[in-house]
Amino acid sequence: MENEKRKTVIELDNVRRDFKVGSETVHALRGVSFKIHEGEFVTIMGTSGSGKSTLLNQLGCLDTPTSGEYYLDGISVRTMSKSQRARLRNRKIGFVFQNYNLLAKTTAVENVELPLMYNSEYNAKQRREAAVKALEAVGLANRLDHKSNQMSGGQMQRVAIARALVNNPAVILADEATGNLDTRTSFEVLVLFQKLYAEGRTIIFVTHNPEIAQYSSRNIVLRDGKIREDTMNRNILSAAEALAQLPLPQDD
Repeated sequence: MENEKRKTVIELDNVRRDFKVGSETVHALRGVSFKIHEGEFVTIMGTSGSGKSTLLNQLGCLDTPTSGEYYLDGISVRTMSKSQRARLRNRKIGFVFQNYNLLAKTTAVENVELPLMYNSEYNAKQRREAAVKALEAVGLANRLDHKSNQMSGGQMQRVAIARALVNNPAVILADEATGNLDTRTSFEVLVLFQKLYAEGRTIIFVTHNPEIAQYSSRNIVLRDGKIREDTMNRNILSAAEALAQLPLPQDD
């Protein structure tokens, strides 16, 4: 019952997504319904072909349902134009990708400022202030003017998370955000996601790695375009404790 009091950030109501492939129709999503409330940390899992990527594109407003409704922060997405969706996406969703998607020869601050370029409420000074604050929040206060090619994978992913935070979005949408990282760095990033969760952020973490579900508050499993499981995690493991138990990296 605890969720009933909290605001619904995401609601899918019988979402179906069909694709025409030649003369055949592929039913990628076959009637998916769920609500995600403010302050939840939800993992969405599924093997290749489960509909996970299609669902991610729906949640990220990159695509619209064939039928059914998707409400993001109370706004119906299905009938929106591309430009309306782009605006909604920029304001309401912070994306974190497996391959970071940073601009190569650009500083951390400039990368984090990017989402604010389309927000007329910020001038140049305010953009930089917001970007610096977001980078401080992910532990990169000493890397503000480092370029992407001067950073490790873990640092680049932190820049990407800061960029996702800078617009104060309704939801952070992470796609295999630890997929390119070694075990230790993966846990460092998970520690950061748990910190954001503790601060009340709403996080959706799409992954094929079942281990990550142990660190989230809820897990949704997709198979063949349908939800097969939707369970609350009553025993959330601490990523910080797991990190502390890992052997220290050996110097080569």
